[in-house]
Amino acid sequence: MTVHSTDLPLGGDHPNLTVTQLAIEGMSCAACSSRITRALSVRPDVAEASVNLMAGTAQVRHGPDLSPDDLAGIVTKLGYPAAAVRPDTVPEPRHDDALSQKRAFLTALALTLPVFVAEMGGHLFPGFHHWLLGLFGAGPILWMQMILTALILAGPGRGFFASGIPALLRGGPEMNSLVALGSGAAFLFSAVVVLLPDLIPPGSRQVYFEAAAVIVTLILMGRWLEARAKGQAGAAIRALIELAPDQATVLRDGKPARLAVADLAPGDLVLLAPGERVALDGIVTEGQGHIDESMLTGEPVPAAKSPGDPVTGGTVNGTAALTYRVTATGADTTLSRIVRMVEGAQNARLPVQDVVDRITRVFVPVVIGLAVLTFLLWLAFGPDLAHAVVAAVAVLIIACPCAMGLAVPVSIMVGAGRGAQMGVLFRRGEALQRLSNARLIGFDKTGTLTQGHPALLAIHTDGITERDALRLAAGAEARSEHPLGAAIVAGAAEQGVDLPPATEVQATAGRGLSGVVDGRRLLIGNLAALTESGIPPSPALRDVADRAAGRGETPVHLAVDGRHAATFALADPIRPEAADTVAALHRMGLRTALLSGDVAAAAQAVGRHLGIDDMQGGLLPGDKLAAIKGMGAGSVFVGDGINDAPALAAAETGIAIGTGTSIAIESADLVLMSGDLSGVVRAIRLSRAVMRNIRQNLFWAFAYNAALIPVAMGVLVPFGGPQLSPMLGAGAMALSSVSVVGNALRLRAMR
Repeated sequence: MTVHSTDLPLGGDHPNLTVTQLAIEGMSCAACSSRITRALSVRPDVAEASVNLMAGTAQVRHGPDLSPDDLAGIVTKLGYPAAAVRPDTVPEPRHDDALSQKRAFLTALALTLPVFVAEMGGHLFPGFHHWLLGLFGAGPILWMQMILTALILAGPGRGFFASGIPALLRGGPEMNSLVALGSGAAFLFSAVVVLLPDLIPPGSRQVYFEAAAVIVTLILMGRWLEARAKGQAGAAIRALIELAPDQATVLRDGKPARLAVADLAPGDLVLLAPGERVALDGIVTEGQGHIDESMLTGEPVPAAKSPGDPVTGGTVNGTAALTYRVTATGADTTLSRIVRMVEGAQNARLPVQDVVDRITRVFVPVVIGLAVLTFLLWLAFGPDLAHAVVAAVAVLIIACPCAMGLAVPVSIMVGAGRGAQMGVLFRRGEALQRLSNARLIGFDKTGTLTQGHPALLAIHTDGITERDALRLAAGAEARSEHPLGAAIVAGAAEQGVDLPPATEVQATAGRGLSGVVDGRRLLIGNLAALTESGIPPSPALRDVADRAAGRGETPVHLAVDGRHAATFALADPIRPEAADTVAALHRMGLRTALLSGDVAAAAQAVGRHLGIDDMQGGLLPGDKLAAIKGMGAGSVFVGDGINDAPALAAAETGIAIGTGTSIAIESADLVLMSGDLSGVVRAIRLSRAVMRNIRQNLFWAFAYNAALIPVAMGVLVPFGGPQLSPMLGAGAMALSSVSVVGNALRLRAMR
């Protein structure tokens, strides 16, 4: 949950605010996280405090005078040991406490079985009870039950009392308080029956040691299963962390040496064997081959690598040996940044959490009040004191704020982790909820719907061969830095055309290029360049150029010795997956729009080809921002994350088309790491699945308590129904938390 302080004099967005992350132990339910949040947020120099029950962390935005150790001390004083996490450390896998929970459960189970068999065995086999009494006598059996139950409460169940009772005395009861009160009441009542029976009316002299023992054992079993499930929920982020190898082969003094990755530094040359995992980010210096980047980008096709190309730590080399120079280590690597971003998304608080926060803030005190009321009503109208104790204990045990506290964060954790595996990196967790409500998806054109670089599509000539036209034009354009000129040069290279030298090359902004190649004077540019130079356009080539412009292509004209000789048709190729992406969005009930700074004809041509609903071209930066803001609620803008940073920030949800090595796009809410446009569809489907999962979890958690607490109070008894056993209540409580976590784990199977 998150609370914003209203007393902070700095203001929530003050540039001097710092962010501290705390690792917190001992949180067991939503009441714990709510109490920690309130304790942090009451500080006047804390702007925002967000506590994640599932991850066992807190993120605090605060003034510079408040140190991380001070924040950890505030939480520790509440009874929850906390420590600040250094922001520059490489993330480590979360500690999985399933093993310790398993040991506690098995110990409690071993001690509980004799108590349970001694008390309940006679219900299954009537002769067993008489045989046991004849063998040991009633007194020793009761003492055995009391001693074993005391060992359970003081041993495996000690944590419930160590956390729950102090929290109760401090006026902040939580889940452990309910368990401690319930099991403790059952044990104390039974102990009084054994030790001081005259204090209890004869009709109420019944013992419930088995209830106290089974309650603790079942809840410990539930926490063990829950810890196992939590470990599985964090498996995605642990898998990312574990991608990086521990050692690498480094060239030192010209000789290969096997060193720990932690000892490498930027500038080191690393030898990468076939099939080996890349240790750190770097640039290829020798060799050519392919690297499998699917574990980071979700892109199944291996990426070709040659000298000058970047490689990312954690990816897997193909069949070729490569050498690369290290460019980033430790917390600066792409893999570490991805893990931090995913953890940030997993720790986020969604708006849907508001309802949970308001309920859990008063839930435990209300349950304690209902237990007291139940005890008094049963004492007044029930058959005896024992029934009153059993009913009150059942109410305390059946209540489960754990499930409510886990309902939202566990789905966020699994969903954000699954997104990272699919190449969809949520930088802000709240985007998970906003994206599920998307209704209009706006796209930039260049670099988003298209590949971002022009290509030569066709050559049309008049009085010259296509090869000669390409050779002359490419020779001159080789001296130019214009993207259109680069496309002509690239086209010549693809066709194996040798480039002749060019002289007297001169560029004119907005018009074109002139120069001399093979003794022939050339002019390369747009129609205005020909007209201003007094060169009459060829009617045939002009018609070709008009038709190309109508298709959204860019015509470039070539004049040789004052005569219009050729027209090149260039265009930024549309991404191959763009049409399928737009069609899939339409099938999901979403509208699409294209917002481009390119000429209107080009925008219209691309939009018509892809089946986009609304198209706007020729937009200046201010016009694009206004158009995005006018898209309203449920708007999403997809851009390349570099030129579109203001637009991504202005949209309700910004999606950046990135790559595995350039993912730190601060203006976007989420990044498609592979650069594959179909990731937009995956992101929306994942967001909808996460929100659907959260709604299911919340329904289960609230419906469970709404239905079973009245049953535990005994509302069915007057109508001939049963009085709920505390043991059944403990089992149901454990099952509710495990069910919520298990339901969230289904997100891991999303395709």
